[in-house]
Amino acid sequence: MIKHFTKDEILESDSFFRRNLINCLSGYKSLNLIGTKSSEGISNLAPFSQVFHIGASPPLVGILFRPHTVQRDTLENILEAGYFTMNQVTPSFYKEAHWTSARWDGSEFEKTGLEAEFLNKFFAPYVKNSPLKLGCSLVETQTLKVNQTVLVIGSIDHIYVEEKGLRTDGSLDLNVLETVTVSGLDEYHIGKKLARLSYAKPDREVEEV
Repeated sequence: MIKHFTKDEILESDSFFRRNLINCLSGYKSLNLIGTKSSEGISNLAPFSQVFHIGASPPLVGILFRPHTVQRDTLENILEAGYFTMNQVTPSFYKEAHWTSARWDGSEFEKTGLEAEFLNKFFAPYVKNSPLKLGCSLVETQTLKVNQTVLVIGSIDHIYVEEKGLRTDGSLDLNVLETVTVSGLDEYHIGKKLARLSYAKPDREVEEV
């Protein structure tokens, strides 16, 4: 049986139900811990799933933040300092990653037991145990008129990846890196590879490579 919701029914539903439903509709999402540092030197860490590729030349990444109507340490640190890191999560510390979303006083690194790592004099902290880490600098921000969410666009200036997950053609084997994904707000998954497929052309059937 298929359940149908109209827009009016969605808007009239319980806010908790609506939030959970809408956040699950996009399916599995990437999970990154974003590391920043304040002007006072306090390291900050928070989980984000609204992260997406923007371009490869130059290498750019986008992050969507909820409206800046209350204090948002990660966003404010990025706007102030201009630097942040993105750190993929593995099964060995996904619970600590989730815990960083709590309203802590002080550094989430210290409170959750995750270890900060500063590499090559980069301003923002990385997560030491992450197998794939990006050091990014702020390029631009846009506040979307439709709902006041804030789009942050960052330049990918540094990449640190465990060699076991890097293929010779530059692609990454996320299964080998044990990258954790998230659905909704609080359900975590490990991806299972089906196959890698050949470049799609109209005159040739798709094959596994």
